[in-house]
Amino acid sequence: MLKDFFGKRKKYASIPSEQAKADVPEGLMQKCSGCHKIYYRKEMNKNLQVCPNCGYHHPLQAWDRIDTLFDDDTFEEWDQALTTGNPLTFPGYEEKVEKDQKKTGLNEGVVTGKGTIDGQATAFAVMDSSFRMGSMGSVIGEKIARAVENARVEGIPFIIFTASGGARMQEGLLSLMQMSKTAIAIKRFSESGGLMISVMTHPTTGGVSASFASIGDYNFAEPGALIGFAGRRIIEQTIREKLPDDFQTAEFQLKHGQLDKVVNRLEMKEVLSLLLKFHQKGGNEK
Repeated sequence: MLKDFFGKRKKYASIPSEQAKADVPEGLMQKCSGCHKIYYRKEMNKNLQVCPNCGYHHPLQAWDRIDTLFDDDTFEEWDQALTTGNPLTFPGYEEKVEKDQKKTGLNEGVVTGKGTIDGQATAFAVMDSSFRMGSMGSVIGEKIARAVENARVEGIPFIIFTASGGARMQEGLLSLMQMSKTAIAIKRFSESGGLMISVMTHPTTGGVSASFASIGDYNFAEPGALIGFAGRRIIEQTIREKLPDDFQTAEFQLKHGQLDKVVNRLEMKEVLSLLLKFHQKGGNEK
């Protein structure tokens, strides 16, 4: 009777033991940087690192990007052996580069090559922000310039995905020279009738945004990507005005005519394939 009066005892959640926590495999879960919801990492990978809830686009590593776009076993890498030296003998620079090489499995912050997208051949370059924040050094500029030249010689389009914090400070003026080197290569490619598609991902800033990232025949970006030259704080201090909250986002750039389209990553292959098909000889007649 007393048991019926007091009813069943309420159960409370227990705090998992340290051993229970240790039993959860490391890297199994992933928190969205946009809405902070937690997902299985496999689920996020399956969705190309785009949050199913809020659509936030997380960074995608170079080879993962290649896998999402190119037909199976068609991508051929170019200039893999090109590696960074230390032209200005900057203290500790070589050790930092070597550390990033081991961490990412890349020789530098860009992968270049060619392959087919829905059967259509194209040259390709993709920057990886996990390698020295995608900063533009001599090797990155050289690999991109060579990829553009290869595309010109082979008579195929050129697509580049950018992700960079800007020039690489350890290479000083040599880094800034890559802006003109790549721009000249792209101009020569364009004059020969080549098609260039630029896709800016988060972040695309500094000398990269002011050079090859912004001079494509089509300039696209992923949703929410940070795109700009100088940082918000520097600009606000210079002009002594408060900038809009969405300043330097892909959506802001689109609104002000700096982009042709903001493309969701899940639709990117379809959009690129359509453009490649359209620009084939006689493609607009089909």
